[in-house]
Amino acid sequence: MSKKEKKSAQEPAEETVEPIDGVETAAEETVPETPDSPGADETAALKEQLAAQEDRFLRLCAEYDNFRRRSQKEKEGIYQDATADAVKAMLPVYDNLERALKQETADEAYKKGVEMTMAGLKKAFADLGVTEIDAVGASFDPNIHNAVMHIDDDTLGENTVAEVFQAGFMLGEKVIRFAMVKVAN
Repeated sequence: MSKKEKKSAQEPAEETVEPIDGVETAAEETVPETPDSPGADETAALKEQLAAQEDRFLRLCAEYDNFRRRSQKEKEGIYQDATADAVKAMLPVYDNLERALKQETADEAYKKGVEMTMAGLKKAFADLGVTEIDAVGASFDPNIHNAVMHIDDDTLGENTVAEVFQAGFMLGEKVIRFAMVKVAN
């Protein structure tokens, strides 16, 4: 290789840059236009067009962001509704197991089997985020309790839940089933 070829191989090749219509490059000299010059109207029109395109772009980005948030919220809501519906379908089984546990039986193996089944169902509910509404001794709240009886009892406070007839359940802040209770005073 000759010295000339080595030198040209080490030096970067010159790149030619072609100007783009409406865009000034650093190589071009910019001449400030006066309002009376013929290109001022064209420049103002291009600036307005650029501002309009930028506004459209920002609006499109905002619409997409709102769509993404709304879709995520709907997805979470659908999952919560589906979980609530599945748990609602299993609540009669829970009620039957609860009644079976209250019955006296001489067969200890049978009683232990029912207790294990109830424990498994409660664990499945807990894994889904379903909680039982605490009612006995709590203050009556019409948002989570369904009062079916009223008694006068001086030992209990005003609007206190005296007894639970049917357990209530919640999934997060959503009530799946209201607790059926007896309220005192």
